[in-house]
Amino acid sequence: MDDSTPILVGAGQFIEKDVPPEKALPPVGIAGEAAKAALADSGIGDRLSRHIDTVVSIRIILDSTNRPRLEIPFGRAENPPRAVARRIGANPVSAIYGNVGGNTPQMYINEVAERISNKEIDVALIAGSEAIKTAQLALRSDLDLDWDEEDVGSMEDRGLGEELITPHEFSHGIGVPVQSYPLFENAFRAQQGNSIELHMQQLGALFEPFSKVAARNPFAFFGKQRSAEELITVTPENRFICFPYPKWMNAMDGVNQGAAVIMTSVGKAKELAINPQKWIFLHGSGEANDKLTMSKRVNYYSAPALKLNVRKALDMAGKKVDEIDYFDIYSCFPSAVEIACKELGLPYNDPRGLTVTGGLPFFGGPGNNYSLHAVAAMIPLLRADRTRFGLVTANGGYLSKHATGIYSATPWESKWRRENPAGYQREIDETPSPEFSEIPNGRATIETYTICFNKGVAERGIIVGRLADSGQRFVANTIVKPELLQGMMEKEQVGRTGTVSHFEGMNTFIPF
Repeated sequence: MDDSTPILVGAGQFIEKDVPPEKALPPVGIAGEAAKAALADSGIGDRLSRHIDTVVSIRIILDSTNRPRLEIPFGRAENPPRAVARRIGANPVSAIYGNVGGNTPQMYINEVAERISNKEIDVALIAGSEAIKTAQLALRSDLDLDWDEEDVGSMEDRGLGEELITPHEFSHGIGVPVQSYPLFENAFRAQQGNSIELHMQQLGALFEPFSKVAARNPFAFFGKQRSAEELITVTPENRFICFPYPKWMNAMDGVNQGAAVIMTSVGKAKELAINPQKWIFLHGSGEANDKLTMSKRVNYYSAPALKLNVRKALDMAGKKVDEIDYFDIYSCFPSAVEIACKELGLPYNDPRGLTVTGGLPFFGGPGNNYSLHAVAAMIPLLRADRTRFGLVTANGGYLSKHATGIYSATPWESKWRRENPAGYQREIDETPSPEFSEIPNGRATIETYTICFNKGVAERGIIVGRLADSGQRFVANTIVKPELLQGMMEKEQVGRTGTVSHFEGMNTFIPF
């Protein structure tokens, strides 16, 4: 095997629960603990830290939007990758603060692997974390925390990344994940031809095994096993967030969790005497973006870029889906899992399982960093049986940005290289999208929809529709009428006709 072959040699996770906010760690502190665990996992511990020349810090959620949902008055680390590096005694040449997206942990693993194979990087740490639960508890108790940290040294800030929503979409409620993923769900249900009742039962059956895995996972933040019936039954505790999802079907971001992996080359691992039993190879990688804004999607029941990037990863690995032993399918909401299963050809009840962590509603949804936990959880399984392969899918935005990794302890025998994702991204970019109108008027048909709730009370509908005369797509809201909103949850609305009108920047849809 070539000495430039990239490998993962350490993985660590950290969880902080039941610690008073004034004694709890800030986000970079949690990432530092995960990094220490990854160093220990390598088998050579702190001796490895001084060889780290690159640190990639996954962007925390509070730095991930210019439309802050939660103002945190506690300050922040001004240089997160160097703040993490300081905690483990590393002094990297390159410090990278990642861009936004749940796809980024896998994307940066892919990038670092390529740079290692090109001999641009010797040893890299990729780490991320969230301390949202601590922040929530401190705010409720009116506590003043000090999360300010200054670290000297350069930092490459990758910024917010691609724009995934337009102001027009956002003004109508699209762009908040809990309001956007139900649009995929209801479109998917209609495309499948399911009744609302049958589909809800399928959602419960889909996520029950996820909760079982989380219940066995010591790093899960919400690791309580729940039955399918519990998951779909609306109660004051499990209230509707946006139809058709009760609370327990939504990603839960109120967590204190961190994960980290350490990557190097075969040659460097030999030089540092890292036991080959620790080595994990990246056999396949892929990245592709669907049409980035929701209004430009080809439809709302498929993800062509997810399918494409997984195929590219499988081709690189020389594997078929049937030859994969472990999966972690990105699982922020049921629609993300259902559409991924459709694109991969996986049954929901596949005996291999669809998650190794328990998924974002049950394991926890630590912002952009969830998929790094999936990789960290996959590694000990692959070390235990060196013939096995694991596949991780990562998703950023609203089924917008996709990255895939295929891992195994089975050695990579040839020269490591991956296909440049920019080459096959054109296949998605060139797919025609429906024309879009911000000022629709006239007869129209619902393409997909959701009903949004506030503390258990339905407050508005979000509609994606098509104009009858031109076929142009539009987004709109419904009038606030309780009996209308209730009826829209009891009977299929996809395909329902009505009228849409535009007034002062807002669109309103009234069904017939």
